[in-house]
Amino acid sequence: MLESLKSELEKALDRAVGLGASYADIRFQRYDYELIEVENRALKSYSSRRLSGVGVRVVIEGGVGFASTSDLSQRGIGNALDNAVRAAKALGDRGRALKVGEVNESEVTLRVKTDPFNVSPEEKVSLALDANKAAWTGDEIKSVVTRLGLSKDYRLFISSEGGEVAVETSLVGLWHQTVARVNGVMEMVGDAESLCSGFEFLKSKDWNAFTADISRLAIEAAGSRTPPPGTYPAVVDPEVVGLMLHEAFGHASEGDYVYTGESVLSNRLGDQLASDLVTIIDEGVVEGGYFFPFDDEGVRKGRTVIVEKGVLKGYIHDRNSAHQFGVESTGNGRAQDFENIPVVRQTNYYMEPGDHGFEELVEDIDFGIYLRGRGSRGGQVSIGMGTFTFGVGPSKMIRKGELAETVRGVVISGLILETLKTIDAVGKDLKITTSVFGGCGKKNQMVRVGDGGPHIRVRRMTVGGR
Repeated sequence: MLESLKSELEKALDRAVGLGASYADIRFQRYDYELIEVENRALKSYSSRRLSGVGVRVVIEGGVGFASTSDLSQRGIGNALDNAVRAAKALGDRGRALKVGEVNESEVTLRVKTDPFNVSPEEKVSLALDANKAAWTGDEIKSVVTRLGLSKDYRLFISSEGGEVAVETSLVGLWHQTVARVNGVMEMVGDAESLCSGFEFLKSKDWNAFTADISRLAIEAAGSRTPPPGTYPAVVDPEVVGLMLHEAFGHASEGDYVYTGESVLSNRLGDQLASDLVTIIDEGVVEGGYFFPFDDEGVRKGRTVIVEKGVLKGYIHDRNSAHQFGVESTGNGRAQDFENIPVVRQTNYYMEPGDHGFEELVEDIDFGIYLRGRGSRGGQVSIGMGTFTFGVGPSKMIRKGELAETVRGVVISGLILETLKTIDAVGKDLKITTSVFGGCGKKNQMVRVGDGGPHIRVRRMTVGGR
């Protein structure tokens, strides 16, 4: 089926050139997703969906037209092409101009031992049920929800330049949330672990211990106080580092926001924006992250240095922002699915590790806090101002160089550039994570991403309690 479809797509590209397109590309996608939800020891839902279709993009006299269809017949593909051509001609040179250059031919499939969609529904439901039941660790537990997620995404990109790139990625994971009540105080803690892998990842972990540990943390948090408000030193775990970098800095480094002047990083190339201990990377294939060797414009996604030793070295680009800046695409053109046009998006965004052990980060803090991501609540940012506010998970106060009591409802806020400048130690560990349960939203599109880093020490962090 795939070979005959590819033949039809190639014919459509030839026809696009015949209709006056100086460039054309077509993306085919086949996507499978399953989600199992167990609530309070009972199966609540088991849903699955499959989507497939093509997106067609053409450039005619500077105008870029796009159309998509789930009709994979010759007629359906032809109609999508005609619609894209009409859109390009209507836009003229007001369209999204593209940097056309790199041509790749490659087929990459993430290696897995067990296709998650070849595993019986009974085995998947049993795993989720057992993990959910294990979370009932005491009378303080009031509600537990467990989700098992599995996805497989196949994408084929072909272009009139001769590019042909196929990538298949599998992603699986388990999410859990516990609500506990202690002395009339309710606290909710959630966490998830996902990996680009087959079902073997889900079979390799002790999920019963995972959910039980979340419940113990929820009980501990419900019985704790909120932190004293103020500005003081903080040790930040990799999950919170990844959250801050992705939301408050990563979006600001996306070429479209920089070009329009919406970003705090506009016109800052070459400036010292962070401590010289800070190096920030966006990379397509990295341990623990989302598997993304090529973008949705057929460009190889390698290792892009955004900040090197505190100095802003570059931005991330798709073909459109690369054209606007007169540079090459960094392989960051990403689309949620075949129905959407690629825009500039992060892949795996992280801080490089340093040379400090965790104990070294903590030992010279007389009074501070250890910020932890498990149970974090998200927050809000302004990429134009560079401000952020995040609700993080149950954390630990630091007193006289040692971890002390747990605190709940922790909220942090600040200016991302000021925060990066006050980093005075970077851990030698590195943790990058992704998720099958969500991703990054931008321009009404959601894509899978990864983020993280090492533990770091920040000399000034504004902390409050929810």
